[in-house]
Amino acid sequence: MNKQNIFGIVLIFAIVIGFSLWQRPTQKERESMQRTQDSLLAVQHNAELMAASKMKEAAQKAKVTDTTAKHEPLPSDTSKLKSKLGAFSNAAEGKNKFYTIENDLLKIKISARGGRIQTVQLKKYQTYDTLPLIIFDADSSLFGFTFFSDNRNINSDSLYFQPVWSNQSQTGKDLMKVSGTNSLKFSMRLYVNAGDTGYNRNKYLEFVYTLKGDKYDVEYTVNFVGLSDVVANNVNAINLDWRVNMRSQERSLKNERLNATVYYKYYQDEVKYLKETKDEEDDLKTKVKWISYKTQFFSASLIAGDYFNNASISTVTKGDRFHYLKTMSASISVPVNLTSNQSIPFSFYFGPNKYNILRKYHLDLERQIPLGWSFFLMQWINRYGVIPVFDFLSKFSLNYGIIILILTILLKIVLFPIAYKTYTSSAKMRVLKPDVDDINNKYPKKEDAMKKQQAVMALYKKAGVNPMSGCIPLLLQMPILFAFFRFFPSSIELRQQPFLWAHDLSSYDSILDLPFKIPFYGDHVSLFCLLMTISTIIYTKINNDMMAGSTQQMPGMKTMMYLMPVMFLGFFNDYSSGLSYYYLLANLFTFGQMWAFRKLVNEDAIHQKIQENKKKTVKVSSFQKRLEDMAKQRGYNPKR
Repeated sequence: MNKQNIFGIVLIFAIVIGFSLWQRPTQKERESMQRTQDSLLAVQHNAELMAASKMKEAAQKAKVTDTTAKHEPLPSDTSKLKSKLGAFSNAAEGKNKFYTIENDLLKIKISARGGRIQTVQLKKYQTYDTLPLIIFDADSSLFGFTFFSDNRNINSDSLYFQPVWSNQSQTGKDLMKVSGTNSLKFSMRLYVNAGDTGYNRNKYLEFVYTLKGDKYDVEYTVNFVGLSDVVANNVNAINLDWRVNMRSQERSLKNERLNATVYYKYYQDEVKYLKETKDEEDDLKTKVKWISYKTQFFSASLIAGDYFNNASISTVTKGDRFHYLKTMSASISVPVNLTSNQSIPFSFYFGPNKYNILRKYHLDLERQIPLGWSFFLMQWINRYGVIPVFDFLSKFSLNYGIIILILTILLKIVLFPIAYKTYTSSAKMRVLKPDVDDINNKYPKKEDAMKKQQAVMALYKKAGVNPMSGCIPLLLQMPILFAFFRFFPSSIELRQQPFLWAHDLSSYDSILDLPFKIPFYGDHVSLFCLLMTISTIIYTKINNDMMAGSTQQMPGMKTMMYLMPVMFLGFFNDYSSGLSYYYLLANLFTFGQMWAFRKLVNEDAIHQKIQENKKKTVKVSSFQKRLEDMAKQRGYNPKR
């Protein structure tokens, strides 16, 4: 790559940036575009709400004001309602009263309509703008079973349930709390008709919620009691529809969406997921153990007591205005036997994607955290190295910026032998540079390239130098670099942890918000990313100077090595500042190591040793001897 090529690349970047600035709309145009976009998003949002309401309006004809959830006499279209809902028509009307169960970690609101969980709040976490962290809310979720009763399609999500308190001390309360190792049980029941306005208390569909004081999981049991003559019992499965609009919780919507998708685990098999980068759907045709709606740092998981028969899952990206990441949906086939009373166990997990918490469930839920599971070295580094160090040092209430500093020091100590090996290898190559130059001058023609290469390799062999010895240590360090690349952006330990000018080490550290967006870079300046890029360029310069002998053979590669940090500047500008901070520290410690190595390594002694090695007879391996014998048979006699 010559100067003209470099000038051309720079010129292209300048034209692209200049054109984007020239074409940037005025303030009035931006305001007009924003109003148009808001209007379109509002229409889209209203259409979604209307579509959701149409699913329910067939059963809900009117609302009553009875706060005790007792029903008034049915309206004049009783016959029509009974025709549509049959034995459950009395539960088609009521007041949507809410009941809250709360422990040390969760605050869960359950609605009378559908008897289901409508909102979940994680009490120990907040959004990036210090609001209560609600995973999903009442207007953005659906959860209901569909079954047949007298050839009628009944959906539990559209009917009104009635509360049943298992703890006598909390009977009649709308808010129930539990703490520590204690637990509470609360039920919602959908009764079968008894007359025009009454209920048969011996026949019902029941949802039982059991919450422990110090757990993120909720036991959820579905009971069919006395319904064998009401619900069709000639089927072996009922359908469960679960849809949630997962809310945005973090500063960078872009990064959140790149980490939000549906995960699932096949029964007694591996964990898989839909692609995060695009809307996708899939049919899971075999047994499934759990399905989880996962965001960057939190997840909502539905776990079968045994298994689900199959499921259809999908993700759809939402608009920015309403602070939703994606709509995640699952249509699940639940195995049943309704010829008699049946109890179907499930459980929910609503909580952080923290390795040590998810690991305790022994369900592979921790596989939702991207620790590099596809490559064993990456996951081992994170599981047995980084996470234990984080957990140990966090016990001392250290700032996570200091913890990353200590982690970097520990890693540099562990990698010191590799770094030393790399430096001594480069020192040997520098010592041999005059000899390599002589060989290059001896074979200047392109047709002599093979002879030149053979001569250089023969020189290395006589001197006892392995040209690959400098690359192998670098390759050994690559799994660590990639492991950290996966760990830091997904580490909930870094979430909302400040350090220096960074307010959140899990997100970008903007020190300047730009009034425009630069292509490939963004609309803000992240200082840790900028410092990391500068330090990487300096390291590249030092490394190229040290390896001058080899880079002269590949001048284009030398230029590419300078372009790579510039590319990283655009890529990491919107990424985790904790990751950029680590790479910056790694570069700074590398500078210190290189300075120390220069003081410790005597290149004159290395040169003398190489000269002594040249005088020694080179032992030819049996494999090389066979190759030379074969070459002689073809009429070629290589010179040693």
